[in-house]
Amino acid sequence: MPSSPVSGASKPAISRGRLAIAVVSTVVEWYDFTLFLYLSSVLSRVFFGDSPTGVLMTLATFAVSYLLRPVGGLVFGYVGDRWGRRPVLLASMALMFLATAGMAALPTYAQVGESAAVWLLALRCLMAFSVGGEYTGVMTYLLESSRARNRGLVTSLAASASEVGALLAAGVSALTVTALSASQVEAWGWRIPFIVGGVLAGTVLALRSALPETPLFLQSRLLARQQPLPGVLRRQWRAIVRTFMISGLCSAAYYVGIIYLPTYLISVRNWSESSALGLATLAAVVVVLASPVAGWLSDRYGRRATLLVLAIAAVLLPLPMFAAAGQTNVGAAVAAVVVLACLAGSLSAVGASAIPEQFEVRGRLTALAIGGTVATTIFGGIAPYAVQTLTESTGWPLVPGLLIAVVALAALPAIRRGPETAASQDQQPGPIPVSPRTTAGADAQGVKDHA
Repeated sequence: MPSSPVSGASKPAISRGRLAIAVVSTVVEWYDFTLFLYLSSVLSRVFFGDSPTGVLMTLATFAVSYLLRPVGGLVFGYVGDRWGRRPVLLASMALMFLATAGMAALPTYAQVGESAAVWLLALRCLMAFSVGGEYTGVMTYLLESSRARNRGLVTSLAASASEVGALLAAGVSALTVTALSASQVEAWGWRIPFIVGGVLAGTVLALRSALPETPLFLQSRLLARQQPLPGVLRRQWRAIVRTFMISGLCSAAYYVGIIYLPTYLISVRNWSESSALGLATLAAVVVVLASPVAGWLSDRYGRRATLLVLAIAAVLLPLPMFAAAGQTNVGAAVAAVVVLACLAGSLSAVGASAIPEQFEVRGRLTALAIGGTVATTIFGGIAPYAVQTLTESTGWPLVPGLLIAVVALAALPAIRRGPETAASQDQQPGPIPVSPRTTAGADAQGVKDHA
């Protein structure tokens, strides 16, 4: 069980307005990142020509680039544990702005041939690297800045807001492919969603510059000499393993059950692109609504109990839901998508607080990179490519549902044996000693806000 004496607060340490900026800023992260999968069928033609393996190659690009996510997590984790959460939020968003703006300007296969795919992979790697520090940085920032009694709800808002970004990505994608002809989309229309993303990223970067450092980090940094980082990580290895399992479940349910779904419906179930993106938009709306409810339930009944119920549901529901999603009956498909979205959104919402709560403040971001980000790379970045490959090779359309169920079954023992973290970090932080190093810039603002 986490034992840091400075790991929570009974009073908000950061103003509500600045917490709102941190929450809303996750919109951009998930808009930019999920846009690639929502447009995968279009991008396969734009960057790989008329190749029969274009969709698979596009998903492979997503999977390969995702290998940079744990690298980014480790780099940003070191930065965040050494110099603060605020620099992570600023640097990761700056890189995301560059990657998204670059995507909008990429040359196509028709213009430069096979080298277009190389440029595509390079920018996807840059974005994956930035995402490695982005979401864990925001979760940690909110966790260390909110009231202990509603920490689950506040951090779940980050999951909900990120899904607003996915909703926006699905909506902009659907609007683009619906309003333009197929030839216009492939010629220039596919750039529009990425231009929108670049504008959003630049706006959020400017807003984040006003965020202070979290007071809990300022206080924990004073313990750095007494608690060297390698020793902290050695003490938390069980929590790292547990985080790997929980993050794997959340990632499989979300990336396979929600983000991969449009590609699945188009390439496996032969749905039209506009219809599939319409269902993806519906799923995003459901996740936005379900996430705060799940976060509130985790505050009321505990993280472990809520995760156990959701994990059992993840074992039982995905197979029949993927079977229903492929039916010609529109009502059955819509119901299946709603159930999958509720499940994935609830898991992500509870995980947003339960995962970082596994660790002490000191070393938290680095531990999250080792456990959580690696799991997300495997079960989030690589999983869509893996299930597409297995589905095509076996001809069995329920492979995605089976993957989620198997991961959930494997995660159940780790959740059941883990500690309850919702009430484990309720201590009021003590006074924050002010030193010359904590009286300048954002550090001084963080102390001021805490006081």
